[in-house]
Amino acid sequence: MIRGGRNNITSAPAFSKDAKKLLLCTANTVSVYSVATGLKITSLQDHTAPVTTVFVDPSHDETYSYCWTSSLDGKIRIWEFSEPKLLKTFDTHLPIHSLVMIPSHVSHSVIAYVSVEDYSSVSSDLFGQIRRYDLTEEPLPSGDILKEMEEPKSIVLSPSGEFFGVCHNCNIHIWNVSLGASEHLMPKETTLHHTELITVFAFHPNKRILAAGDVKGRVLIWKDIGNGELTSVKSEDDPESCTAFNWHSAEVTVLNFSSDGALLYSGVKEGVFVVWELDTRKKQLLPKIGSPLLYFISSSDPTLSSVICADNQIHLLKMPSMEILRTISGIKPRRSERHGFICYVKTRDICLTRTVSIDRSSGIAAFCTANHRVQLYNLFSDHEISEVQICERNHHPDGDESRVLVTAVALSRNGSVMTTADARFAASNFSEGLVSLKFWVFVPDSKTFSLSTVINQPHREAAITAIALNPARSMAVSISSAGDFKIWVCNSDKNLTPEDSNWICHGDGSYKRTPITAAVFSGDGSCLAIAAKTVITIWHPLRNELLYVVGKANATIMELSFTGGGFLIAASHGSTPHLSVWDLMTFCLSWSYRLHIEAIATEVGSPYFAVLTWLPESDRLVKSNEQMFCGKDGAILLFDGSGPKPVAIWTVMKARGGTLSFVEDGKKSQPLLAYVNRSHEYVLFDPYGDEKLETSAIDYEVFLAAISKKTKRSRKKALMSEKPWETKFCGSTLNFPPFPDVCAAFFSSRMQKKVCERAERQPERHSS
Repeated sequence: MIRGGRNNITSAPAFSKDAKKLLLCTANTVSVYSVATGLKITSLQDHTAPVTTVFVDPSHDETYSYCWTSSLDGKIRIWEFSEPKLLKTFDTHLPIHSLVMIPSHVSHSVIAYVSVEDYSSVSSDLFGQIRRYDLTEEPLPSGDILKEMEEPKSIVLSPSGEFFGVCHNCNIHIWNVSLGASEHLMPKETTLHHTELITVFAFHPNKRILAAGDVKGRVLIWKDIGNGELTSVKSEDDPESCTAFNWHSAEVTVLNFSSDGALLYSGVKEGVFVVWELDTRKKQLLPKIGSPLLYFISSSDPTLSSVICADNQIHLLKMPSMEILRTISGIKPRRSERHGFICYVKTRDICLTRTVSIDRSSGIAAFCTANHRVQLYNLFSDHEISEVQICERNHHPDGDESRVLVTAVALSRNGSVMTTADARFAASNFSEGLVSLKFWVFVPDSKTFSLSTVINQPHREAAITAIALNPARSMAVSISSAGDFKIWVCNSDKNLTPEDSNWICHGDGSYKRTPITAAVFSGDGSCLAIAAKTVITIWHPLRNELLYVVGKANATIMELSFTGGGFLIAASHGSTPHLSVWDLMTFCLSWSYRLHIEAIATEVGSPYFAVLTWLPESDRLVKSNEQMFCGKDGAILLFDGSGPKPVAIWTVMKARGGTLSFVEDGKKSQPLLAYVNRSHEYVLFDPYGDEKLETSAIDYEVFLAAISKKTKRSRKKALMSEKPWETKFCGSTLNFPPFPDVCAAFFSSRMQKKVCERAERQPERHSS
């Protein structure tokens, strides 16, 4: 089983003492990366809930690499992270949101200060607490409460280990731990007051100075902290107790001193950094990072720092120039859909964005991310390959109304071609927009895609709702909400390079001007299945000819997929969602379930297929189902197309908005199944092996009875088998079949019964 794509930005990372490693909190684990290469070395795995803090112990010499971790599972653990090896575990029995450990040169005991969440007191609205634990005591006591707040806050420790504090609304609460180093003494508290909401603060490395940033963009400097309560309002008695730097126009999100304390770095949401000289108060603008800033940390090496951005990127910086040395890239988050695009499409039952595509032959996934890019990510090695800018546009804050949206992406089976669709809107006008269909070719040398062809308004003013690529030839189909689909082919010449090839329209079609909601090519590329809302049709892609009308579903079909066993899988959305399996040999509905299907994955040349279903909250909250679902909100079901009984069932988290695909693994004879949830976290596992994903081996009858209505139907003769001539006239008038073919089919069906009746009335002839 391979896991990856986890969020690297939930908590601040930490450098090792020698600044050669960087430790990141990634979901329930801590990932250790090499600073020199940016590659993952090892991971610390034992927590059962998200890790909230990683703290490198500075007390030991460089021959040992110790770190402390805390988690929402209530555990504090100490590790030797170079091996890695878990040394000891302490259980507080409360979710821990932040942790600091007091160095041994300050405290003679092993003292931990934690920010926990405690809902045991129902009479109080103060659920966040700062507690002090002496980890030398066994069993671990409940801890001394230093402060109670509405919610847990992050704790900041000074580089000297003498102070720690939290910001709460317009105040900063600071404790002098040197006065509470003994197990019998509590640290002394000091409060700094301000007139605005404080967003971030930092301690000076060797002086009693504290810097804080507020929501208005101001940076405040307090001196002589720890000597009593201080305010940001200057007084006549001590005008130098607090000074302010005012340049930022938005709230300050990151703040840190240089290693020698001479400079102060401040950053805001737009990715802008400013360096301040504390003595002269001069400022200097630094190169823009290009993404909202979350954390800024220093290392023991004065020339090395790290900045953590909201797009799941960790940049290693050369100081003081802030030059990016290398980047540790996770999967970037998707961009939230704007209301304007929903108004533009108008058809609410059509899926607006299909923003993840997986190349099953290589395990490379394409993710539509913020800032109008597509990120190429290797699922096997869990690292970024490259990034493609689909539309040119610089970063803007979230408050700025976006007018560009990448709505669809598709990768070819061998990863050589990528297609994207984007919509660009006029200023303050979402009623009209420019829709572009783009074809890209892969360039092996640069490991990225190069733009080959741009087609503007391919479906007039209608939005593109999906794109599918032919697995056997250079062909693609795009569908729209206007009720038409178009087939595109590559007209590359043998003398042209792939970058110089062009894509042209091979043909277009429609079915009774009904909005087209889904399209897929068969495994060999010889057939094209098109869903016109509830009707399934089969087309010949080269001749652009309607071959068959397979049948009609009860609700709008949003996804189609061929299996290797001669079945067509259809997923219907709406008030009556269904998973339907159609037998292509008889054009009959074989069986169906009433399920909310999010994705379908089929395996080439095999009757097996998997579906991702999400569970309505009303089903999950039923008491009889709580133990079965265990807090999960979705499930993966593996079927053999010939029967309705699932081969296996796995329950998963964050299913709605997820993706499912089979991926070929060169080390194994059978493919793996890749599941990517809506947060772009993923897992690769063997669906036919003994591996279990979260929970498995669920009794399928009990499970399906809890989430669906089984509607297994008898095989009825399809319309196609009774009246084969009717579909001959459903296509374009330019594609009428030859007259003899029509007449032969018509008269054959009309005369069949009479011929049989005459044969029955003829007496048997016996030979003499």
